[in-house]
Amino acid sequence: MNMLNHFKSFANDESGAVTVDWVVLTAAIVGLGLVVMTTVGGAIKTQATAIGAAVTADVGTGLSSN
Repeated sequence: MNMLNHFKSFANDESGAVTVDWVVLTAAIVGLGLVVMTTVGGAIKTQATAIGAAVTADVGTGLSSN
């Protein structure tokens, strides 16, 4: 097999194209997840802190009144 035939065979082979598509799609999904986490992460932390403080206050009040 000469070099030209080898190059034609390589150019026509698409076996790795699907893998590349999946890698790009997965990277895009991971990137989107990171953007969402960065955008809403602060608000989620603030709400979780407020809920934790409210639960702590309610539990403390409930225990002291018994």
